[in-house]
Amino acid sequence: MGDGTTVILDENGTKRALTRIAHEILERNKGVSDLVLVGIRTGGVHIARELALRLEEIEGESVAVGEVDITLYRDDIKGHASHLPVGKTDIPFSLEGKKVVLVDDVLYTGRTIRAAMDAVMDHGRPDSIQLAVLIDRGHRELPIRADFVGRNVPTSQKEIIQVQFNDESRPVDVLLQK
Repeated sequence: MGDGTTVILDENGTKRALTRIAHEILERNKGVSDLVLVGIRTGGVHIARELALRLEEIEGESVAVGEVDITLYRDDIKGHASHLPVGKTDIPFSLEGKKVVLVDDVLYTGRTIRAAMDAVMDHGRPDSIQLAVLIDRGHRELPIRADFVGRNVPTSQKEIIQVQFNDESRPVDVLLQK
């Protein structure tokens, strides 16, 4: 790709990373008992669904998947929230006593994750919240660290990481744009 774009994970690499994350989640949590996944809209929701498929393949048991929209929890929109489109938060199960794995596609400053944790806590009090991300690109502004990472990709502030999804909302390529 001569336009300053580099494929850092192709479709097979993405699949391998998600399978490894699924195994790490199972190992840390000793299976899927009381485990739920909550994807951050929108990329994190797609990644959470993929992880749920892999967890079920491995364990033979399904894992509930919810989704959270963090628009109203963001700290960079005070006073502008009424102008932003708000997506849907859909957590159709209780979080009380659950091990919640919060899922996002790219971890950057940590502000999205902080907002998502606030949103999750407004829906109940889980036993724990863990974080799974496909890509960790660094540049944290808050003390947030992922428990499960598909790939660490050191970037400059100017570079952009983009996870591409196919028509079925499955992740295919991860691109780095310089």
